[in-house]
Amino acid sequence: MTLGDNEVTQSVQASSGDRRVQVRRAALAGSIGTTIEWYDFFLYNTAAALVFPHLFFPASSSYAGVMQSFATYAVGFAARPIGAAIFGHWGDRLGRKATLIVTLLLMGLPSAVVGLLPGAATIGVAAPLILVLLRLVQGIAIGGEWSGSVLLAMEWGDQRRRGLLASFAQVGVPVGLVLGTGGMTLLSATLSPDAFASWGWRIPFLLSLVLVAIGLVIRLRILETPMFAAAVAAKRTSKAPVKDVVRHHWREILLSAGLRFSEQMPFYLFTSYVLVYVVHRPEFSKTFVLNAVLVGAAAELLLIPLFSQLSDRIGRKQVYLTGAVLTGIIAFPYFTVLTHSGHAMIFLAVIVSLVAHSMQYGPQAALIGESFPTHLRYGGAGLGYQLASVFAGGPAPLLATWLLHITGTPYSISIYIVASVVVTVLCVIALPDRSKANIDDVGVYAR
Repeated sequence: MTLGDNEVTQSVQASSGDRRVQVRRAALAGSIGTTIEWYDFFLYNTAAALVFPHLFFPASSSYAGVMQSFATYAVGFAARPIGAAIFGHWGDRLGRKATLIVTLLLMGLPSAVVGLLPGAATIGVAAPLILVLLRLVQGIAIGGEWSGSVLLAMEWGDQRRRGLLASFAQVGVPVGLVLGTGGMTLLSATLSPDAFASWGWRIPFLLSLVLVAIGLVIRLRILETPMFAAAVAAKRTSKAPVKDVVRHHWREILLSAGLRFSEQMPFYLFTSYVLVYVVHRPEFSKTFVLNAVLVGAAAELLLIPLFSQLSDRIGRKQVYLTGAVLTGIIAFPYFTVLTHSGHAMIFLAVIVSLVAHSMQYGPQAALIGESFPTHLRYGGAGLGYQLASVFAGGPAPLLATWLLHITGTPYSISIYIVASVVVTVLCVIALPDRSKANIDDVGVYAR
C-alpha cells in the first residue's frame, strides 16, 4: 500500500502559492497535534504527582504510593519505542498524514477514559490495571506521533529553515504543558481539596475529546509531504522500512537516543518530580509550584523557535551542546535552591531549568530528523527519539524518588543529571552535522 496517484501528483507539483498554504497547514498541524498529545501526557504527569497515589494506590505508604504512581507513568515511556516501530513502518510505507490521524485518536481517547475511571475504592485492583493499560496505549501512540509531526513541517518547508520549521512540533510540548498544567492549577486553586480530589481533576482529561476533534479537522486538510511523495513517485520506498533503517542506520538511531539524555531526563524532573519535591516543604503549596512550571513553559513558547532559528544560522550541534552544558552547570545549584531558598529563587530556578531545555529541544527535531534519508526517516527518527524514553525520560521521576530515599540528599539527583549530560555531549559530537546538507539527496547518507 502506498499513496494514491492523485495525492502524489498534487504534492510533487504543488505551485508556490499552494506550497505556502500547505507549509502553514503542516506547521499548524504539527504543533496542534503535539499540543494535544502532550496535553494528555502532562495531565497524567501532574495527576501522578498530586492525585493518583491516594486514588489508585490508597493502601500504600506515602513513599510507596508515589513510587507506584510514577512506575505506572514510566510504563507509557516503555511503550514508546514499540509505537515508533509500528507507526514508523506505516509512516514510511503509507505516508505521514494517514499515520498521524491514527496516533491522534489513540492518544486522546484513552485520556478521556482516564477521566471516567473509578478509583480503587470503587473497583479495587481493576482500577490501577486499567490505568496501566491506558498508559500503554497512549505510550504507543505518542511513540508514533513525534516523528510524523516533525516531518510534516520539515519536509514541506524551505530547507534552509529546517530547524525553525521542525520546531513547530516541538512547541506543542510547552503549549501542552501550559494547557495541561494550567488546567490542573486553575482547578486546584478554585476548588476545595476534597472537590478537586474527587472530581475536579477529571475535567481536563474529558476535555481531550474537544482537542482531538480540532486536531482531526486540521490534519485531514493536509497533503502528503512533497519529499515523501517524490520518494513514492520514484519507487524509492522500502517494503520493510524499520528493518532497513535498523540495518543501515543503527549508529544514527543510537546517537539520536543518546543525545536526548540531557534534554529529556532532566525535563521530567524539572516539570514533574519538582511538584513532589518542593511541596514536602510545608511553606510551599502545589499551586505555587504549578504556577512556576507554567511560567517556565510559557517562556519556552518563545525560546524553542528562537534557538531553532539560531541553529539554522550557526548549526544544530553548537546550540545543542551549549544547552547540554548549561544543564550540567545548574544541576547542583538547582537542588540547593529548591531545598533552602524562598519563593522567588525557586520560581527563578524552575524558569532557568526550562531555558536550558529549550536550547536543546528546539534544534533537536531537525538534528534527529535530518540524520535519516526520506524513505526511512519516519521510522529512524522515531526509534532514535523514543529509545531515550526507556532509559532517560520514563525512569527519571522514579529514580529521583529512589535516590533521595536511599541517600537522603538531593545532590544524588544532581549527579544523575550530570551523568546524563556526559552521555549527550559524547553522542552529539559523534553525530554528523547535516544542518546545511540537502536531505532530499540520497547520496548525502552514503557511507
